[in-house]
Formats: sequence, structure tokens, C-alpha cells
Amino acid sequence: MHHREPHGNLAPHIPADAYRRAQATGQPVVIVVHDTTTAGIPWRRLLVPFAIAGATVAGGWGLVAALCFLLDAAAHTATVIAGAAGPIGVGGITLKLARAKNH
Repeated sequence: MHHREPHGNLAPHIPADAYRRAQATGQPVVIVVHDTTTAGIPWRRLLVPFAIAGATVAGGWGLVAALCFLLDAAAHTATVIAGAAGPIGVGGITLKLARAKNH
């Protein structure tokens, strides 16, 4: 048969001889519990939200930079195509898309 501890915080075990001696003499029993928590700011609780916010900001700037690069590439492509195509006419209206280089 296995002995199982109930869930939750339990009082520390007091040896039987110390308990009997305290009962017989009337001395108080002093229980020392070593706490492992440190005093101060819990850094992990503060760093995680700042890390998430920093990653979000960096991702946003990366998205803006990628969008600017794509728009620049599209503008250059449109300029090259317009320069190579020459004037475009539709229904008697001629539109010159780019200036001639020998002007």
C-alpha cells in the first residue's frame, strides 16, 4: 500500500520525540520554513511582454521596408515598360508615357 500526500501546502513534519518533549515541558515548537522565492522584481514577468512588443515593432518595420522595396521595384518596372513601349494610342487619343531620351 502506498502512502500519498494530499494536495496543497502541508505543515512541515515535527518528529514525535520533539512533539512529546514540547508537550511535557510546555516549550513552544519553532518551525523554520526555508522560502525559495527571491525578493524584488520578477524579471521574467516583465521581460516577456516587452519581448513580444519589440518583436511586433521589428516585424512592423520589416513589413514597411518590404512594402517600400516592392513599390520601388514596381515603379522602376513601370518606367522601363513605358520607356520601351513608346506612345500609346486609344480611340484617337495618344498618350506618351515617358519622355524621349534625346530631348
